[in-house]
Amino acid sequence: MLDLTGKTVAVLGAGRSGQAAARLASHCGASATIYDSREAPGAVVATPETGRDVNVDFVVVSPGIETLGDFVQSFAKGSGALWGEVELAWRCFDGQTIGITGTNGKTTTTELIRDLVEATGKSCVACGNYGVPLSEVVLYNEVPDVISLELSSFQLETIVDFKPDAVVWLNFSPDHMDRYTSVEEYRAAKLRILENITNDTPVVVRAGEELPSKGRQVTFSSEASADWSLAGDEILVGDRPFLPMSGTRLRGLHNAENVMAACAVVAGLTSQVALETLSKYSPPEHRCELVSIIDGVEYLNDSKATNLHALESALRSQSRPTILIAGGKQKGLDYRPLVSLLQQKAKQMVCFGEIGQDLDATFSGVVPCKTVETLEEAVAVAAASSRRGDTVLFSPGTSSFDQFNGYEARGDAFKAAVPRLTKTL
Repeated sequence: MLDLTGKTVAVLGAGRSGQAAARLASHCGASATIYDSREAPGAVVATPETGRDVNVDFVVVSPGIETLGDFVQSFAKGSGALWGEVELAWRCFDGQTIGITGTNGKTTTTELIRDLVEATGKSCVACGNYGVPLSEVVLYNEVPDVISLELSSFQLETIVDFKPDAVVWLNFSPDHMDRYTSVEEYRAAKLRILENITNDTPVVVRAGEELPSKGRQVTFSSEASADWSLAGDEILVGDRPFLPMSGTRLRGLHNAENVMAACAVVAGLTSQVALETLSKYSPPEHRCELVSIIDGVEYLNDSKATNLHALESALRSQSRPTILIAGGKQKGLDYRPLVSLLQQKAKQMVCFGEIGQDLDATFSGVVPCKTVETLEEAVAVAAASSRRGDTVLFSPGTSSFDQFNGYEARGDAFKAAVPRLTKTL
């Protein structure tokens, strides 16, 4: 465990990650104080002016707070090191770290890796940007052998010495343009996962992603030639069958790639163990989740699609006539690349929320569009327009913070708005 005896620490952000980081710093011997811009239990309400008067040995910033913003920088200016919560916690962990990043698919892959590692006989916890903060995990009475660590660009902004034992790079597409000044800046934050690795570090990467030539790279793709690939229903390693996707509960090309990436990074995994494990796995809530079938119409909840790439993945995997419900917060993303896919897959689009009118203006010449204010209205319009054999796909393509406090609440609202089941699944 890291020795911080006699050190002073300012933890910025009173959410779950910040609270966990403060407990960990105190456990390591430091005197830790939590600061937040709003009132929160156990926290000092602070402004940038407050930060200028605080001098500590180091500052730990929660991932939701903008690293280069005035609030963080005011604390950092008069203090020692600036760390993220992941950096602090990783320095206290002695086991194996599998770091997972990418724009989409991180949560599913993080869960799959956890289950597959445990199937090989090692204990593993999925944590980080997913579920439990790493600072909580390292304080467990029984610390796991391995962590399956989901890493957002926000968390990677504030690493210093963080060095995973294996890396998974799933994909990259523009996102969070309300936080970054350019796509290049966002990509640079993601690429920091490779900053401290060695030439022997396994790096599992989607074919065509063009990462810097660091680590020992293994490629995967559902659409191109790669070390791990897809032939019909079968996942291949080289030209050797590994497992059939129909033996799992996962569907769609994006999920096939998540399975490939997870299997490729887990050492000592056999085909039989992988299939037995994956056959029991259920996809995360709010990710292409089948909510109900009503009068022959499927209702899919893909509320976790908070960017264009996730929306594209969900839409591309549909094989039935599709009514797309999309909308939410305006994040400054360019949705025009969706045009050709909409022409192929969607029979209608229902737009809602802060970005609704902009989506309508972009796509009304491509597919029939209707714009409404709320998600509940959007579900009603989509249901009225659907016919037996259709799919109503709720895949927003942007974040939820115009009307909801997270994609989970938005997904729950969609499920509540869908009429009662008339057919038992």
